[in-house]
Amino acid sequence: MTERDRAPVAEKAPPRARNVLSAVLLTLACLLVPFGALASWAAHGLTDTGRWVRTMAPLAADPDVRGAVAEAVGDGVLREAAPAAGSGPLRGEIGPFVHDAARSFTRTEAYRTAWDAANRAVHGAVLRALRDDGAQGAPVTVDPAPVIARVKQQLSDNHVPFAHRIPVTHTRIPVLPAEDVDRLRKGYHVLDTAALWLPLAAAVLAVAGITVAACRRRAVTALALGTALGGVLLVLAVAIGRRLTLADLPDDLHRPAAGAVYDALTATLRTVSWLLCVLGLAVAAGAWLTGRYGPRIAARRRARGSAVPVADPVPAPTRARA
Repeated sequence: MTERDRAPVAEKAPPRARNVLSAVLLTLACLLVPFGALASWAAHGLTDTGRWVRTMAPLAADPDVRGAVAEAVGDGVLREAAPAAGSGPLRGEIGPFVHDAARSFTRTEAYRTAWDAANRAVHGAVLRALRDDGAQGAPVTVDPAPVIARVKQQLSDNHVPFAHRIPVTHTRIPVLPAEDVDRLRKGYHVLDTAALWLPLAAAVLAVAGITVAACRRRAVTALALGTALGGVLLVLAVAIGRRLTLADLPDDLHRPAAGAVYDALTATLRTVSWLLCVLGLAVAAGAWLTGRYGPRIAARRRARGSAVPVADPVPAPTRARA
């Protein structure tokens, strides 16, 4: 075999170095996609107070959440009334009435107003503590006076008896201890940085991996399948995180309420995870169909173009002989 015969075979062989480099870049991009989605959800989806309140608002009507709130409110009222009620039969008699009143309160408009106001106040306080580097060693506290004032106004508008006598006192209720705030502040800064750079790095690596690939169609297919796999892993991570979160709760009564809160907070993350799966599979299927039927369609078009009849040339006029 001559050198001329070997040359076309060498040109058709895929460059090994380019394929290896493309595989490395695409693998890194696929690994960064789920982590970037998780970081973006945590840094942006959980740090917007308005979005937080809108996400938590439907939970006010959740039966499990209402039951947990009524139980907590009833226990709090009984603790405050312990000196007057004692621990004997009187406390046992008024206990069911207090809890019934608390459950009735969770069906009112004032309860929904208090729910939204409390979520806004707590989220704003925690967010300010996480963003303030100078507040190290200080716990997060919330003043319930604005919430009580809004509930009092709501009850007064509904003409509830003795609503105007509800005292609005300014006090500080602890939400997070100082050691938890310092640990969460470090994690918040890490997530804030990762939410910016991880998606950008994944996009750059994906473009570079496709550019250097010897067969770009195969590179696109591999990237799409890797993205779909990352979405599946993210769905599994959310499910495992839910199980572990609920398993750490000691009270079986509050686990359904905690599960409802967890599902509401991770709804956007689950949606993004399924979108990654569907988008990846759709792009992979499109690339496969293009590679399988694209050359045939192109060949048919070329065949149709070559089969177009060409008009016969017009014969030149002949001169008449003298």
